[in-house]
Amino acid sequence: MKYCRFLADGQPFYGRIEGNNIIARASSFEGLANGAPVSLALDKAELLAPAEPSKILCVGRNYRDHAAEMGNDVPKEPLLFLKPPSALLAPGGVIWKPAITQRLDFEGELGIVIGKRASRIGPDEDVRSYIRGYTIVNDVTMRDIQKADGQWTRGKGFDTSCPVGPLVTDEVDPLKGSITVETLLNGEVRQHGETHDFIFPIPELLRYITAVMTLEPGDLIPTGTPAGVGPMQSGDTVEVRIQGIGSLKNIVG
Repeated sequence: MKYCRFLADGQPFYGRIEGNNIIARASSFEGLANGAPVSLALDKAELLAPAEPSKILCVGRNYRDHAAEMGNDVPKEPLLFLKPPSALLAPGGVIWKPAITQRLDFEGELGIVIGKRASRIGPDEDVRSYIRGYTIVNDVTMRDIQKADGQWTRGKGFDTSCPVGPLVTDEVDPLKGSITVETLLNGEVRQHGETHDFIFPIPELLRYITAVMTLEPGDLIPTGTPAGVGPMQSGDTVEVRIQGIGSLKNIVG
């Protein structure tokens, strides 16, 4: 199933997608199976971020080429950091460039949306049973602030630093085959990566995280960015494309 979140009559709804249309809506994800029929073109809908996470648990340096371009060693264990839910930004939303930064970077990523509570996932469990679907994330970063602070909360957790969308789908499966991740700046490809190049694959990530932290339905896990990260300027258009999911496009304010 593919689904999104959107505004209608001033209220947020989950919408079930077939083709390029929203065909049913409900106030919760669980209600979509029996949602009220609607007919709305996806490109005409006022989309929201498609997940409502209690936490956004990001993975850093999960591609060797990205670790290298940042001058870092390949991590021996997954490198985790948090973004607050207040960082979420809808598709088409304006990315804020805080006055304190001189370098605002894009980082296109595949995002995992959790489907059921996950704690201490066992080595023999199929992690697919915990995954609701996949989406697109841009891990927007104040690179100079990240480096100056030495830890990443300000540099990666500011308002609008987590554009997500346009939808969530379970119709792609990066556990079966590689998925292409690309980022374009003003129409020019700047990042191109494959999920089969993850240092830590998705099953390992979920087991590592849930060994110490419970994941709740709707939680979002951006899985890391490939090489090619770079700066954005006010007025730029940044687009992250992921094979089988679609395109997430935002403008820098």
